[in-house]
Amino acid sequence: MISIIIPFYNEVGNIELLYRLLQETLNSFDEGYEVIFVDDGSKDGSFEVAKNIALSNNAIKLIQLRRNYGQTAALQAGIEKSIGEIIIPMDADLQNDPSDIQALIKKLREGFDVVSGWRKDRKDGFVRTLLSRVANWVISRISGLNLHDHGCSLKAYRRENFEGLRLYGEIHRFIPLLIYWNGASITEIIITHHERHSGKSKYNLMRTFKVILDMITHNFMSNYYTKPNYVFGAFGLLSGFLSILTFCIVSYRVLILKSLEATPMVFLWILFSIASMLFFLMGLLAEMLTRIYFDSEERKPYRIRETVNVEQTEEKNTI
Repeated sequence: MISIIIPFYNEVGNIELLYRLLQETLNSFDEGYEVIFVDDGSKDGSFEVAKNIALSNNAIKLIQLRRNYGQTAALQAGIEKSIGEIIIPMDADLQNDPSDIQALIKKLREGFDVVSGWRKDRKDGFVRTLLSRVANWVISRISGLNLHDHGCSLKAYRRENFEGLRLYGEIHRFIPLLIYWNGASITEIIITHHERHSGKSKYNLMRTFKVILDMITHNFMSNYYTKPNYVFGAFGLLSGFLSILTFCIVSYRVLILKSLEATPMVFLWILFSIASMLFFLMGLLAEMLTRIYFDSEERKPYRIRETVNVEQTEEKNTI
């Protein structure tokens, strides 16, 4: 079973054409498939278009979230409701070509855990393409996972890679990276990239800064999420060392040089002393929160309003 998951937000002009293109590809499949559309709080009539499609075809499932939670939460909702052994996310803006799905699956069956799409010939603007290339280079250097296109949505995953993997924030860009850190084998293939068919791109410059912040966050989480005090404690020790050093300098000036004048060194001594205590306290609080988090029940970052052709399950502890 192949599960194709398509989050969308205000894509009323693309949904129906995307469905027709998907049908042309999926009709040639030898195995079963399902297509899960996830409406991330659209306000332009996209849900109604997708609902009519789902009502006419049982292989098409539809999930409507109560508001716009973001692409990561929408993707998580689709994954949790899917039943396929192979999961393929893709965008709804028609820049991804459904005909590439077969190539992704074929490559995945060579033994890889993840096959990532590479939009080698991108149809985006110069600035967006340049920023994307810089971000891809930085992410590859920091993470050790060398991909040409970390931001491409069209990928193929084996379902078992999502076991125990929690999606939150804007982590959908780094799913292959998180899986890679867990020992998965990842490769990429060149895919087709089209210009946007209709609608407005959700990309803006702020997303670039979010990518950088997410990268720092997830790099921290991957290495220290069970031991945050290693980070805060290290800063605490450094501040403590600087506090002792400045105290020695102040003591030398007062006791040896007999200089009682107030100097910036006194304020630095006080600053480093307070910083050291704060870092240690933050580390202890982070350790406590980590233990509370792992002891608590599962929480989901979304709420569902309506579904079509999706088996209903009890939802609790949603936020």
